[in-house]
Amino acid sequence: MSRIVKSIAFTAGTLVSTAALAASTYDEARVLSAEPVYESVSYEVPREQCRNEEVAYHEPGNARRSFTPTILGAVIGGALGNAVGHKKRNRQVGTVVGAVLGGTIGTDIGRRHRQAQAGDVVRYRTERVCQVVNEVRHEEELVGYDVRYRYAGSVYHTRMPHHPGDTLRVKVRVQPAE
Repeated sequence: MSRIVKSIAFTAGTLVSTAALAASTYDEARVLSAEPVYESVSYEVPREQCRNEEVAYHEPGNARRSFTPTILGAVIGGALGNAVGHKKRNRQVGTVVGAVLGGTIGTDIGRRHRQAQAGDVVRYRTERVCQVVNEVRHEEELVGYDVRYRYAGSVYHTRMPHHPGDTLRVKVRVQPAE
């Protein structure tokens, strides 16, 4: 019985396949026009952009660091501290405290003097500075063709990825009208 079922199934499948193949065929249609279709496409392209910039820098001057303001401030501060103290012990303490304060004041005066000198020696140099920027570009890209063709007296339209030439292969499917 299994053999009979297989035989019937094979015969039925063959008939259905033959009917399906007979229902559609291929033919040639005449191309009336094929117009290119373009689409605007944007993309970024990295590009290096450079420019010259003037950059200020400080050049060490010829002035050397001098300890004269610190020493002079310490001597003056010590003399003042000694003069202010009343007793022998107070004079010694006053001299030391005056010398330290005078030295600190002298150092600050010397620092201000050096900054004024260093500020006078400013030089400029040209440096090339570069950075990457993204440049947006727009192009028209071909995406296909709008094709008009005639088959069996009727005109049809389709979009194709390539130019079809003078003729176009069409699939013809025949179905019974109900």
